[in-house]
Amino acid sequence: MNTMEYRTNFKQIRKNEEINLLIEKGNDILNVLGYTEHSKKHAAKVAETAGRILKELGYGKRKIELAMTAGYMHDIGNSINRSDHAHSGAILAYQILRETDMPLKDILTVTAAIGHHDEETGTAVDEVSAALILADKTDVRRNRVQNPVPSSFDIHDRVNYAALSSKLIIHKEKCMIQMDLELDDSICTVMDYFEIFLNRMIMCRRAAECLGCKFKLVANGNKLC
Repeated sequence: MNTMEYRTNFKQIRKNEEINLLIEKGNDILNVLGYTEHSKKHAAKVAETAGRILKELGYGKRKIELAMTAGYMHDIGNSINRSDHAHSGAILAYQILRETDMPLKDILTVTAAIGHHDEETGTAVDEVSAALILADKTDVRRNRVQNPVPSSFDIHDRVNYAALSSKLIIHKEKCMIQMDLELDDSICTVMDYFEIFLNRMIMCRRAAECLGCKFKLVANGNKLC
């Protein structure tokens, strides 16, 4: 079968009822546990950013589609448990995608990306996983905070709530991927951000290197890495 004949693409993935139910169930569970938002909004944001990273770096359409698919599905494992969610999510994704006409080689690319997106156990293993990691770890925004009581914010709530803006900029000609972050330092300092997200930023640096780029973090005008 020619690749052009495959019907399964990102549009079908985003409309898939099972995938969307898994995403929302996972977000419901994380909400109860006090985590930030991991709903379809986060999934769509990560998918769009992962695709944009590869597109702006000149990768082909199919690889972009796979990055977007992995980006949308990456947190479905939260529907089982937050612990080890990357691995359980990869297994769920494999079972779902095997019921489509997606080629097995592409399925394995997506599941490997999902299985390696968590900073505690994963790392970039190819371009798709690298794009997913960068897109996921740089999604910092105020409306991800689900806790309605500011006085009970934990450090992750404060960091996200303090984020006035967050942009991921691709400098293809400079081989640079740059995150520009503006924080309200009356809520959270730049050092607070760097302290809790250090492992994520190291993961982003390695992901950028997988794409032949350097990673740069600029917070409130200060270069941190």
